[in-house]
Amino acid sequence: MYDAFGAKKLAEQRALDATDQEIIAKAVEDGVYTAWDRLIDQQPQCGFGQLGVCCNRCAMGPCRIEPFGKKPDKGVCGANADLIVARNLLDDLSTGAAAHSDHGREVLEVLLETAEGKSQGYQITDEVKLKAIAKEYGIKTEKRKKEEIAKDVARILLEEFGTLRNKIQMAERAPEKTKDAWKKLGIVPRSVDREIVESMHRIHMGVGADYVNILLHAMRTSLSDGWGGSMMATEGSDILFGTPTPLRTRANLATLKKDMVNIVLHGHNPILSEMIVKAAEDPQVKKHATEKGAKGINIVGMCCTGNELLMRHGIPIAGTFLDQELAIATGAVEVMVIDYQCIFPSIAQTAACYHTKVVSTSQKAKVPGATYMEFRPETALDTAKEIITVAIDNYPNRNPGRIRIPQKPIDLMAGFSEEAIRKALGGTYKPLIDAIVAGKIKGAVGIVGCNNPKIKQDFGHVTLAKELIKRNILVVETGCAAIACGKAGLLVPEAADLAGEGLKSICNALGIPPVLHMGSCVDCSRILMLAANIAKELGVGIGDLPIGGAAPEWYSQKAISIGTYFVSSGVYVVLGIPPKIFGSPNVTNLLASQLTGLVNASFAVEPDPVKAAGLLEAEIERKRKALGI
Repeated sequence: MYDAFGAKKLAEQRALDATDQEIIAKAVEDGVYTAWDRLIDQQPQCGFGQLGVCCNRCAMGPCRIEPFGKKPDKGVCGANADLIVARNLLDDLSTGAAAHSDHGREVLEVLLETAEGKSQGYQITDEVKLKAIAKEYGIKTEKRKKEEIAKDVARILLEEFGTLRNKIQMAERAPEKTKDAWKKLGIVPRSVDREIVESMHRIHMGVGADYVNILLHAMRTSLSDGWGGSMMATEGSDILFGTPTPLRTRANLATLKKDMVNIVLHGHNPILSEMIVKAAEDPQVKKHATEKGAKGINIVGMCCTGNELLMRHGIPIAGTFLDQELAIATGAVEVMVIDYQCIFPSIAQTAACYHTKVVSTSQKAKVPGATYMEFRPETALDTAKEIITVAIDNYPNRNPGRIRIPQKPIDLMAGFSEEAIRKALGGTYKPLIDAIVAGKIKGAVGIVGCNNPKIKQDFGHVTLAKELIKRNILVVETGCAAIACGKAGLLVPEAADLAGEGLKSICNALGIPPVLHMGSCVDCSRILMLAANIAKELGVGIGDLPIGGAAPEWYSQKAISIGTYFVSSGVYVVLGIPPKIFGSPNVTNLLASQLTGLVNASFAVEPDPVKAAGLLEAEIERKRKALGI
């Protein structure tokens, strides 16, 4: 056990944000185990696994490759380090692509049920986007009700997951030069389900044996996510709930309220969270809360479900992936509602240390110790009200002596969809292009990804963003990276004071922050569209643009897919955590060097965010020189 001083010092090592530090120290004092403690228990972690040279593909194994030129140099089946590392990478990438794309499928299924009048509480919000996508797919819109159009759109998008046409329609949005590069490499995405299933086939023992061929399919699978499953998730959510526009709200653990029923919405699917927000406005529900002694109902987001609510409704966001246990450790959360992805399997055990109840809502993600209340479109609003009732009834069970809510939530601005950015520029990207040509803005970098307890929470995201804007590089963000920078005060126009003079002048003229929040992790597709539309306006490929990408604190397989579809589209990507590929110099060399000659982009690994900013700036300067600017 640590005393108060020791707990405070430990907390300062684990997180950058002051509210996180306060509650980490409280959790330590309360004797509550969190992700950081579990990481310590795991030391030393398996070196073979970290290098990617362990294989559990079949019952002849598990096998491992000796990384220092000694035996064993092959698995029982004869697979060497190159093949084992490539197969493991494709396996991880496909898992990430499947997570994003399955999310997208659920959104589109709800869109279809809404169009058919079978869902409860949902409606078609963005008719303009609905008609734009209908046009893209050749669906008639004249003299038709929006529900009729939505029915056809939902069906054709659902068919896109396993289409027989051998192409994804949304991938046609990419510039011609980018698509030509895909064709030459044989990585044009055909359909997301097909690529993922083929990935699983290729990594089965006795199928794929050429590591280069395996990695090319990894690129194709990632493209089916970025230009397919994820993009369809974003577009379907916009149709149902509205395309985000800039708004102001607040972030960090101080968004919890001492005198209100606190409900934390955690996960990734807006289908659930949208109904909770709607149900909380019911007069009977509000009355029930006051009858239990609360002043009202306070809903806050967590992780990417939080980002979805943040950018559309201005719902405050309590924190990132690593904040999920800290929110509970405040002692002030009545219910944490979870759907899927990025949820600790131990979350109910953490909640058992306090009065908090965990309510799981997806059949795909049942959690031992949680209350299961399945969320279905046809009964969505009723279920949402039931969940809120559980929270309200739990409010009197608080232990006042164990509650500690940090002070001072931080203001932020979010909701910068691709459409909103274009509108702010007057409907064309010419002002942004002119600023880049003039050198006021050198280029742009997308910072994405989650937190990882191996890195001081938020330090990688925030430090990299500050370094880039100081160098007149615009930053766009999604996921937990965006939340981290929000907690650090970088998502407000006033943060332009931290930027270089050129970027500062542009931000002040437009009234925008130097770091733009573009949404949840599936909304990396918004960054793709931003890059694609600028490239098309210039008549070049995405790989020609002075842009880059970074994932300073990534942990999940989704980040592997995201990073790969950006590199495959022509965007240089720097990772802060080494991927499990260093057991194969050939695989490492291909991803870090040889891809540049194929797609004009590659991966790099740099844990130091200041040095990572230097790598990204150098890449941007290389692209600027090639464009003659």
